[in-house]
Amino acid sequence: MTHSTNDQNAMLLSARDDDAPAWLAAWWSSYDGMCQITRDPVVVMEQALKARPRLIVIDACGTDEWTVAAIAACRRLKRDTYTGIVPVYMIVPPTAFADAFAAGADEVVRDTVDAEEALARLTATLRRSDRDTDVHPSTRLPGAREIEAELSRRVASGEKFAACYADLDHFKEFNDRYGYHHGDQVIRLVARILHDVVKGLCVEEGFVGHIGGDDFLFTIPLAAVPRVCDEVVHVFDELIPLQYSEQDRRVGYFFGKDRRGQLHRVPLMTLSVGVVTNQRRHFTRGIEVSELATEMKSYAKTLPGSVWAVDRRRDEPASAMQPGAEPLRDRGEKRSSVGGV
Repeated sequence: MTHSTNDQNAMLLSARDDDAPAWLAAWWSSYDGMCQITRDPVVVMEQALKARPRLIVIDACGTDEWTVAAIAACRRLKRDTYTGIVPVYMIVPPTAFADAFAAGADEVVRDTVDAEEALARLTATLRRSDRDTDVHPSTRLPGAREIEAELSRRVASGEKFAACYADLDHFKEFNDRYGYHHGDQVIRLVARILHDVVKGLCVEEGFVGHIGGDDFLFTIPLAAVPRVCDEVVHVFDELIPLQYSEQDRRVGYFFGKDRRGQLHRVPLMTLSVGVVTNQRRHFTRGIEVSELATEMKSYAKTLPGSVWAVDRRRDEPASAMQPGAEPLRDRGEKRSSVGGV
């Protein structure tokens, strides 16, 4: 996935001109993104609030007054809930090493550091930041950026694979009845089911990501589709009823209100999985896979119960289909697959 312009922004706060470390000047000039250099700590805070940059480098070397001001700038950044997530890499005189970490800096190097070590630490800081900011705090699964990168990698590899979009049915009603705490427990449970099944059956060939809310996407080898999807649906249907009260679980529903305030029966949650493969289709970009997986997920949600539905259409010229025609799709219900893969 390519970063957005804002995500690629980088900022440098420094009072030095020509005597900046050579390794930093070389890295900065080669940085693949928009860079902003300033001597004003206030500007750093203002710009970070406007558009969260990918990295802020603070060069705290100079006069004692400048070192104090630079460390204070870092402290302000880290105390704000929005800018606090931006990684701050600080270059300090030896006497300010502990103070920089106390201010919240993510990485601190002394101005006497070896260039190779300084660059290695800078690279590691960015790597940690990209990893940590693209992980959902509740499930610890990769987010949208890693999902798109995974889809692009699969497409580029040419290997036969399946992208499976999993979505909960009736989750909002459950959340309204039992509260967000229990809703979050359900999300974590689904994440654990998907992770354990996919990794258990596919090991390193499987990937599980969390799109957001109750939406997940996992990729697996083509041949593993029936086995993995059957197991996911089976385990889900075994464990989800246990998240309800005994009374709701026994009758299989509860009464909830719709948007008009009318009472209606809300069944227990089910899982809909839309499956897209490159067995009969040719993809050139990961976005094409995600769009089709979203379509298949929507189709799966029209089917009763927990199901997985596979798109079996072939690439065809647009003129070959009647306007508005609905292409045939096979589906797998619970632990059976119609037609196989």
